Amino acid sequence: MGRLFALLLLVLTAAPAQAQEEVVAGLSQNSVALTVNFVGSDILIFGAVRRDGVIPEGPLDVIVTVEGPPQEATIWRKARRFGIWVNAEAQEVRAAPSFYAVASTAPLAEILSPEADLDYRISTRLAIFEARSDTDLTDPAAFTEALIRIRKDEGLYQEGATPVDLERDTLFTTRITLPKNIVEGSYAARIFLMREGAVVDEYETFIEVRKAVLERWLYSLAYDQPALYGLLALVLAAVFGWGASAIFRLIRS
Repeated sequence: MGRLFALLLLVLTAAPAQAQEEVVAGLSQNSVALTVNFVGSDILIFGAVRRDGVIPEGPLDVIVTVEGPPQEATIWRKARRFGIWVNAEAQEVRAAPSFYAVASTAPLAEILSPEADLDYRISTRLAIFEARSDTDLTDPAAFTEALIRIRKDEGLYQEGATPVDLERDTLFTTRITLPKNIVEGSYAARIFLMREGAVVDEYETFIEVRKAVLERWLYSLAYDQPALYGLLALVLAAVFGWGASAIFRLIRS
């Protein structure tokens, strides 16, 4: 019995251990400045899979998401009443990402199980937290789908727009485009390693999107002191108008 136990222990210790996989990743830039002429920005997300043993069997997939600051929203459904279109039903959204992008090595339906999606809220649909105030809605899901459709048209929601390139089950890269109409705040970039629909490892980092100094000052002035902002606009218009007139007279003389 003792000899059998010793032989079994020897076999177990000699067998290669299954690898523990971990994401190591980085961004091409961790901050974005919103200036007057800001037209958007491409963020390169790259990384590698670190292992401490034999590569597990089965396909490896990578999912990358970038999520903007959450916002409240109210979605209305119009209906025809007495010959005119009016807002008939509404659904409140407690928190919807102001921006949401998903990139992956394959379509989400093929690599992400419903259980993992519920746990990590990866898909665009589950990234939105609803707060229904009216239980009599005829089709509650249609309101959220309408919000997704609207923000997709605005370029604020992107799913499957760009792929994740994975080389030798180790190195991966993708690009996420931040459009010109994004809002200020912290954008969470998450990277998921997937095997057989389950999340093996997760990595998170942040992109800070901030208005440039002049733009921030003008924005604060316009909202905090609108009278002073209006006066400043009038003074600047008068100065530039006088300057343009003076230059025109010099050219003619």
